Amino acid sequence: MKINGFHYRTIWLHPNDPTCVQVIDQRWLPHQFVIEDLRTLEDAARAIQEMHVRGAPLIGSAGAYGIYLALLNISKKTDWKKHLAHAAITLKNTRPTAVNLAYAVDLAVSRLRSEPDVGKAIEVALQVAHQITEESVEHCRKIGDYGLPLIEKISHRKNGEPVNILTHCNAGWLACIDHGTATAPIYAAHDKGIPVHVWVDETRPRNQGARLTAFELLEHGVPHTIITDNTGGHLMQHGMVDLAIVGTDRTTRTGDVANKIGTYLKALAARDNGVPFYIGLPSSSIDWGIRDGLSEIPIEQRGDEEVKYIQGLDGKEIRNILITPEQSPAANYAFDVTPARLITGLITERGICEANEKGLLDLFPERVIV
Repeated sequence: MKINGFHYRTIWLHPNDPTCVQVIDQRWLPHQFVIEDLRTLEDAARAIQEMHVRGAPLIGSAGAYGIYLALLNISKKTDWKKHLAHAAITLKNTRPTAVNLAYAVDLAVSRLRSEPDVGKAIEVALQVAHQITEESVEHCRKIGDYGLPLIEKISHRKNGEPVNILTHCNAGWLACIDHGTATAPIYAAHDKGIPVHVWVDETRPRNQGARLTAFELLEHGVPHTIITDNTGGHLMQHGMVDLAIVGTDRTTRTGDVANKIGTYLKALAARDNGVPFYIGLPSSSIDWGIRDGLSEIPIEQRGDEEVKYIQGLDGKEIRNILITPEQSPAANYAFDVTPARLITGLITERGICEANEKGLLDLFPERVIV
């Protein structure tokens, strides 16, 4: 996707320095465009934990590159396999809800265990990080291809009038290296010339919708309107939403979906008003080992400062402003779980299926438990 007319991904190896991984530091968007250099395990872990990078596919890629950086910087006297195990634990503990992170780190570790020495392990770690990144980009592109007919059908029914799509948080290319998950069908439709309009939830408390989704839609020329988180139900009641598409950080094999806090409420409003509610997800976001999202998906709780303060541009300076009584406590649940029964369908890199175990296994038969 593009920023100021130039193509970017959200993570890449420095073109002139293989010891440096570069990322777009999303903390400063939309007001400042900052590229950050990651050179150590600690750099990668901090970038994930503090949400310099965020979004399930992107933090999976960042985790894999973190393994590469961890091995790249150890001394000759270090037991590299013990350091590998330490690096894996460090990275996986940064964000517990998104399964992509654990998937990527575990995949890298499994590929490296049999390597004879750290030199070869470093080569393989970089190959795995590249592979995970390219796979994620391709999966998102295919999600766009499979989701496009949903928008085309609505456009045809509306005789070419704009298709109004509601999304939540940022499941765009900033979260997914390129294309996005929930946004991939939107970009595919827009690029094909189908009129679309996106209702962008602000997504408190970090405002990823208002800050990030709006930014990337604006850069790509997609018509959109930012709304407060509580507006979606009103719009649906008045027939102003044709389709809702959101992302996911972890989906069970039975179709329950953990996504940014507030997704469940949108799903309830969509069900009450007959609005199709879809999830865009790569298979790396499916946790095949769990069935009950409510009891088995760990829900990250972050610091109360994200709720109590809001970030914005004050003149030429980005500031954090206290918006609550200073002594009032605040709870900050980062995700909620939407039960499969509220989901119209799952848009994956292999096609669209119902949000249940049979639907997923029809697309991914290799996951059948024998």
